[in-house]
Amino acid sequence: MKMDQRFSYIAIRNAFYPQAGIGISANAILICLHSAAVHVGHKPRITDLPIVHLALTHILMLLTMGLLVSTDIWETQDIPGDFKCKVLVFLNKVMRGLSICTTCVLSVLQAITISPTVSWLANSKLKNTNPILKLFFFLWVFTMSTCSNLFLYTVSTPNKTQPGLLFVTEHCSFLPMKYIHREFFLTLMACRDVFFVGLMVFSSGYMVILLYRHKKQSQNLHNSRFSPKSSPEQRATQSILLLICCFAVLYCADSIISLTIGLTWTSDAILVCVQMLVANGYGTVSPLVLISADTQITKITQLTCGKKGHLLMKLF
Repeated sequence: MKMDQRFSYIAIRNAFYPQAGIGISANAILICLHSAAVHVGHKPRITDLPIVHLALTHILMLLTMGLLVSTDIWETQDIPGDFKCKVLVFLNKVMRGLSICTTCVLSVLQAITISPTVSWLANSKLKNTNPILKLFFFLWVFTMSTCSNLFLYTVSTPNKTQPGLLFVTEHCSFLPMKYIHREFFLTLMACRDVFFVGLMVFSSGYMVILLYRHKKQSQNLHNSRFSPKSSPEQRATQSILLLICCFAVLYCADSIISLTIGLTWTSDAILVCVQMLVANGYGTVSPLVLISADTQITKITQLTCGKKGHLLMKLF
């Protein structure tokens, strides 16, 4: 790697550390706020479990990538480098796949939640979280299966001049794959992504139609120039639609770069680092969107801040 390319690579790689720090902190806060909501007596919503699962997935995704680009973990010789590379790369790719699947589940559940009682989706409304837990178990097994080839082809690269390797980080690379194997696993992951993204688009379109119909009905019922206040369900739906828009932009950029690298087997360290930042961008942005748009969380935060302010006034 040339000196100017090396400098660019290090600069882009170092940009990941603040991104990971913000993302891990925001996802941890999101989990704590949802736990606090249940603790103070709010009725659990059917979307709470997918949101917590999404936050945990993003924490693991950002943490494993942070370990991959870190230098300290590779200086210790207690654990073989190959094993560290295989486990960290595998977990990171599994978490990325689960992020897509969980966002899709969240979108579908919200569409079911706001569907009218006369619609065909009304019969699909869940009474408890047992089906969701079973679904997540299946998604874990399925996603791990689609990424299983990474255990075979991920290696530690102490000799960075070895030809034919595909760059992952400074310390990890992919071994050359047979064309048929590469095409098979790329097709398998592409089919998984297309299915879940397609389902996400369908449920998002359905929610947009429902919101539009509700707005038209509200305008007909209210003749005043002030629009009626939206319900908590509508605000939750709008936040999830915003979340899906963020996902769509970052996912498209990530997919284009990933396909370019995978199909051409281009070992460009700078391009891989850019792809890393884009791929982990959703894990950083999503908790901020969910925290800012969730009225239940906002009320808990305001209540907590109000209590603290009241105690401070008593002290002084």
